[in-house]
Amino acid sequence: MMHTLRRLWRSVGFRLAFYYGFLVAITMLAALGIVYLQTVGVLQQRMARQVALTAQQLLATANESGTDAAGAAITRALADGHNSDSEIYLLLDREGRPLAGNLDQAPDTVASHGATQRRVWRDGRGVEAYLVTQALPDGGVLVVGQDLRDQAMIESLVASASAAAGIVAVLLLIGGTFVFRQELERSVGAVRLTATRIATGGELQERVAESGEDDEFALLNREINAMLDRIESLMDGVRHVSNTIAHNLRTPLTRILVRLRNAEDADTDPALRREAIAGAIREIEELTLVFEKLLRIAEAEAGARRRSFTPVSLDVIATDVLELYEAVAEEQGAVLLREPDDTVRLPGDRDLLAGAIANLLDNALKYAGPGAVVHVGTQETPEGVRLTVQDNGPGVPEHDLARLGTRFHRLNRDDTPGHGLGLASVQAVAALHGGHLRFENAAPGLRAIIELPQPHR
Repeated sequence: MMHTLRRLWRSVGFRLAFYYGFLVAITMLAALGIVYLQTVGVLQQRMARQVALTAQQLLATANESGTDAAGAAITRALADGHNSDSEIYLLLDREGRPLAGNLDQAPDTVASHGATQRRVWRDGRGVEAYLVTQALPDGGVLVVGQDLRDQAMIESLVASASAAAGIVAVLLLIGGTFVFRQELERSVGAVRLTATRIATGGELQERVAESGEDDEFALLNREINAMLDRIESLMDGVRHVSNTIAHNLRTPLTRILVRLRNAEDADTDPALRREAIAGAIREIEELTLVFEKLLRIAEAEAGARRRSFTPVSLDVIATDVLELYEAVAEEQGAVLLREPDDTVRLPGDRDLLAGAIANLLDNALKYAGPGAVVHVGTQETPEGVRLTVQDNGPGVPEHDLARLGTRFHRLNRDDTPGHGLGLASVQAVAALHGGHLRFENAAPGLRAIIELPQPHR
């Protein structure tokens, strides 16, 4: 039993439900206590005022008309049938002999004056009564009181109702605690089960089952699933990069090794040795460039440079990059057009955004070929900010559009130099700024679109 209670108490859901139910129960019991005290207090005050008023009236009658008149008034009050079963009267002369009233004997409060509560005898039965004792001018004593049986009955009913309500509150506390704990366990258990499967079995495809509701736990489940989607995507990217690096770097490393071994041979001609060493250096420089690009992509994906964001003008950056590439475009007979040219400001990293535009522009000039026409546009849309780079080249097959931006993916490996990391870096920069990169065929040509969220004004 104690082990079960300790295990329940270790549950956050049980403790939260218990604390909440305990506070509700205390509040309810306090309210019931206030109701009880107010009800009983009002009844007692009303009874005390009524007894005091009656005593004053009889005292006034005795002062004005004499003790006999007061006795006659008592007799009439007991005979009128109005509260006669609860009214208490006793009129004594100066000798202590009863003149009127319904008490069997004088109470022990006759010697004292004022209000008190005593047990008296009436009709052969002892009852609890509230009494007010007054001295008369002729030395007699007037006792006026109220039988407390009805008062006690009402108090008992109120106390019983309060006790019943308290018992119901405690039962609701106990039942509500377990119901709340079960509901919380059901909602949290799905998350815990999914996390356990992922942690123990490495099943990154596992997701928290969504209930279809719109409460806080449903929102939490959706956010966790989105996080798991992102983690799975990153892990797939890591595996893809690892596999691709292993395949793409094996060939250049092999060439470097062969060239260096040839240069190491003592019989190798000095000119061939120098050529082999120079070729190995070029290969190493190419590998260094690949790793630098991978590091920049990783840095962008990690979000390390987001802290250095400042307000920048995307339209000005695009114009500057376009001017930088005018000489390259002129050399291959291409035309660069700046349209649309909306003024757009947003928080970001100027260098990274300029590098992303340059990569897209270089990619367009490279694949569109001589005589290409490339449009570079910036515009503000209801959804956010859009940057477009569109060429009039041959475009990309539909089945390859989804693979654009994947690390080391290249459409023409033999005809066009490169490493397949340019679009991947653009995608990483867009994600760093809270947006995404997508491609669509423009018929003719390819349209690259960077969509960024609406800047805060």
